[in-house]
Amino acid sequence: MNELETAFRATTYRVFLPGGVLDLRIDQASERLRLWLAEAGYTCFSIITACNPGAQPLSAEENAGRQAQLECELLEGNYEPFAGENVADDIGWPVEESCFVGELAIEDACALATDFGQNAVVCGGADGVPQLVWIKQ
Repeated sequence: MNELETAFRATTYRVFLPGGVLDLRIDQASERLRLWLAEAGYTCFSIITACNPGAQPLSAEENAGRQAQLECELLEGNYEPFAGENVADDIGWPVEESCFVGELAIEDACALATDFGQNAVVCGGADGVPQLVWIKQ
């Protein structure tokens, strides 16, 4: 496993959903997420950020502008993004804003991630297991 993959896996993907906050980890099933997805009628989900493209830190202002643009694109695509944040175990890395989006297919999440210069996205199915999906550059 390379350093970047190690960093992605050493991150909590926190999502703020109606009914509560969920802390997700790569490859770890979340029964609460599975139940929420079933109740919402979603068969898949994606977690995407526009912050720190290429794992290169940007200023808070630059990240906020990029994240606002991502949220606008999701809304224009008729998706309902829920707020999230990526919290690295390494306290030296800043918390990144993210969006949790139900029914955002892997292909569409990867296309958006490419547009925003991201290395990977987190996606999963109705089973509620977050998976790391690398963007092919």
